[in-house]
Amino acid sequence: MALIKQIRQRTGLAIGVIAGGLILFLLGGDLLSPNSSLLNSNQNIVGEIAGEEISLEEYSQKIEEFKASFQQRTGRVPAEAEMVSVREQAWQAMIVERVFDEEYEKLGLTVSPAELVDMVQGKNIVPELRAQLVNPQTGQFDKNQLITFLQSLETADPAQQAFWNQQEQLFVQSRKRVKYDNMLALSEYATTAEAKLEYKGANSIADASVLYIPYYVIPDGEVEISDSDLSAYLSKNKEKFQIGNSASMEYVMFSILPSGLDSAEVISRINELTEELKTTTEDSVFVSRNSELQFPFQAFGPGDELPASLTSNVGDIQKGQTYGPFVTPNSTYVSYKISDQYEGTAKMRSSHILFSTEGMDDTGKASVKEQAEKVLTEIKEGLDFALAARQYGQDGTAQVGGDLGWFAKEDFVEPFATATYAANAVGLLPNVVETEYGYHIISVTELPKTSYTKLATLELELVASDETRDEAYRNADTFAAESGNRNEFTENATDKGYRIIQANNVDANSRNLNNLTNARGVVMWAFGEASVGEVSPVFELDNSYLIATLVSRKEEGDAKLEDVKDQVRQLVLNEKKAAMIKEKIAGKTTLEEMKAVFADASLNSLPDLRLNTSVLPGIGFAPKAIGAIFGLSTAGKITQPIQEDIGVLVGKLNSLTPAAEIGDYTAYQGQLTQAASQRMNYQIMMALQDLADVKDYRYKFY
Repeated sequence: MALIKQIRQRTGLAIGVIAGGLILFLLGGDLLSPNSSLLNSNQNIVGEIAGEEISLEEYSQKIEEFKASFQQRTGRVPAEAEMVSVREQAWQAMIVERVFDEEYEKLGLTVSPAELVDMVQGKNIVPELRAQLVNPQTGQFDKNQLITFLQSLETADPAQQAFWNQQEQLFVQSRKRVKYDNMLALSEYATTAEAKLEYKGANSIADASVLYIPYYVIPDGEVEISDSDLSAYLSKNKEKFQIGNSASMEYVMFSILPSGLDSAEVISRINELTEELKTTTEDSVFVSRNSELQFPFQAFGPGDELPASLTSNVGDIQKGQTYGPFVTPNSTYVSYKISDQYEGTAKMRSSHILFSTEGMDDTGKASVKEQAEKVLTEIKEGLDFALAARQYGQDGTAQVGGDLGWFAKEDFVEPFATATYAANAVGLLPNVVETEYGYHIISVTELPKTSYTKLATLELELVASDETRDEAYRNADTFAAESGNRNEFTENATDKGYRIIQANNVDANSRNLNNLTNARGVVMWAFGEASVGEVSPVFELDNSYLIATLVSRKEEGDAKLEDVKDQVRQLVLNEKKAAMIKEKIAGKTTLEEMKAVFADASLNSLPDLRLNTSVLPGIGFAPKAIGAIFGLSTAGKITQPIQEDIGVLVGKLNSLTPAAEIGDYTAYQGQLTQAASQRMNYQIMMALQDLADVKDYRYKFY
């Protein structure tokens, strides 16, 4: 830790921050753990991945790794609310390691030592590292800091060296994931036949009339439903009614929101500090000592957005001026001082499409150049640049439409930088640009800007005082002590006018109760030590104290009728009503005759119905009815009565205008390819996780 402090003082490099973005990228937010199972006899097992049991010890070690990354990144120990995210990241990382490493090995995806060197000190330094190597004076990437830091590692203590090795492994995993994702995304292709179907669906138009008979035309009292009907329906549709481990609770809350006195005290304090901020000559030192913001003194350069609470309240900021205090949506009071405004290194923004030529001979390069120029022509003729980048781009920017973000001229290889910085207007460059990496199609999206702003931020959070919290806790603790069971809980709450809130079918892995976040402790109590009818101790949430009573608890598996009776009853009711409606209109040959049977039925004219839609205007979601209408072969014919979730529908085809043939379906191919590419990564991850048969028992421990 001493070395970290020394490095920060000398270079401004907080290497722990590097891990954060990579961790989130590798996890992607896409892998969601499935419902857990109670069928686990080993009390030290937190889950299973690909048939391998994960012990509490192994999981805890992974948590410690991510906790250490958080501390290096932020300079503080994570709070309990933040530990929720740390634990989840650790779990998802274990899934990724076991699921994806095997796939990388099968495909031969590797990162060579030379590639890793290039990522940490070469021409393609990873963005997570580049973002931290910033000269505080210029706000620009400073490679000298990187060199200084890497040299210092030779004499660093073993713990620091081990931490850096961990970062390098994250870089490697990140690069493998980029390669894997790009391989999947670029493997997607839509055929001309698929494009024709897409075009046909969007451009085939029917003029139709639709009779809509809602279920309420039959009163519920006219329908007889027995328990055997409900049981039979549930038996035939078990897959619709799977339940996980769940519990139902009732709870009472005692608010610990700030009082009027608390608010007045914070306002007085922020006003006093704002006056001092106006006159101080040590802006950064002052806000570092007095602001509750993590990074209160920052430089904002081209592409960086100033805080919304400043820009929304001040039209034209001036150097040396102090603005505020303002109230933010996060219940904080904030004041700003414009410490400096200056001209610095120019930055601009552009997007590109890379056609790689690495490792190719002259013949291969000529072929790639020809392809790049062909795509450039298509873009000039109207092909969307971002769409083309996703389809043809061969680097990590392809999935974001080729966007390179804001960059300085020295950040890129000379031919690329020269071409972009020579542009005098935004838009597509007229020619492809060759670099050592291949041929680039470039679109300038923002011209160079040089304005920088140093901003000192003074922020105080409005929180409940100790006196406010103590009073709320005394009331909550008294209520819990007087409520020995659920009956007493209900009686006491009713007598004292406390609102009883229900939380039904709470999942065992949930961290929320209704809209209450960070309620994991309550959920663990319900699935752990609590018995039905028991009253909980006092739990402290973000803005309240809570006392709960356990109403019921269910285990994972097929739902029992009593658990879903109301839901099943409604579905059976709709089925029986649909049968009755069909019987009443049987023998009628026109929509008008059918409508006459039910006063609440409606006859709708739809002159512009499209084949690719699933919603009938003015009626609702009815994909089966739409398909049936387009399936009619002759104008004037009507469909059979069709049962949808919203009621019974009968359609009549008045006329059909088929989609006209066109000569080029490229745009539709591109749309389909892009959509498939965007879905591919998620679908593959879900498939791999299903194959890994992930079981999550962590709710027993955290």
